[in-house]
Amino acid sequence: MRTKNSATAPSSIAVTGGKPMPVAPAATAVGGTLQAALGVAAFSLTFPATAWGLESFGPWSLVAVRSLLAALIAGVCLMALRVPLPARRHWAGLAVVAAGVVLGFPLLTTLALQTSTTAHAAVVVGLLPLTTALFSALRVGTRPSRTFWTAALAGAAAVVAFTVQQSGGALTTADLYLFAALLGCAAGYTEGGRLARVMPGWQVIGWALVLCLPLTVPVAALALSHEPVHLTWHGITGLLWVAAGSQFLGMVVWYRGMAAIGIPKASQLQLAQPLLTLVWSVLLLGEHLTVAAPLTAAAVLVCIAVTQRARG
Repeated sequence: MRTKNSATAPSSIAVTGGKPMPVAPAATAVGGTLQAALGVAAFSLTFPATAWGLESFGPWSLVAVRSLLAALIAGVCLMALRVPLPARRHWAGLAVVAAGVVLGFPLLTTLALQTSTTAHAAVVVGLLPLTTALFSALRVGTRPSRTFWTAALAGAAAVVAFTVQQSGGALTTADLYLFAALLGCAAGYTEGGRLARVMPGWQVIGWALVLCLPLTVPVAALALSHEPVHLTWHGITGLLWVAAGSQFLGMVVWYRGMAAIGIPKASQLQLAQPLLTLVWSVLLLGEHLTVAAPLTAAAVLVCIAVTQRARG
């Protein structure tokens, strides 16, 4: 029997003061799924773009500058629309989003990508849907069905098996960075999805980015003064994408999608993200894939179909 919760029921969005306002009929499950899928597509380019960015910037400079640029974009939008400050009760949740999504995940994955290929690093997003669903069950109280969990575990296992096989099965320092990034991002996604039920998704990530400005501004200045900078077309493009595409625009549609269809189901769409990242790794970075890639892709797509139809 389906357990009703505000993440899977029709969403309420608050523009001011956290007071719920009814969502237009267009915010259906189909629309939510499409928005979450657009977020996944944007995120799938994050690792290749980060690898490009590392051609021009050091890891600390890249993370600090990307967060700073994204915060400037968000701040301009918030000021232009005269969005009031969030209610005091929402700031703790925004701090979790800031720590996990704005700072933790970008920094840890960037450090990992100094010694890891993008194909290997994709293991973190392969495990992210399952971890996000677990955080959701603990934090929001969602209770997906056994069918949902079985499909989610199968999809995560397929992705993990593929990525571990690609790396030879050895755990490295980069793996520790990636697993730590996984936990932080899952917490940030869960809290952001919860907040997106009471304020527009773009405001969730926007305020989280602005909240980090007192830290990102001095860190960016310090890092740029100590780490070498060699500007290239790849480096600048990578920086602009992770700042505008991954850090802001992608998060906007992602949180809106989670608010519409629920955190567990939206998170399972990310099972496709490692495969998309592998495609970009070939096209943009020239990395080579084995014949296991299309087989894994087929298995993951089946799992996504099951999770989207399972009654949670």
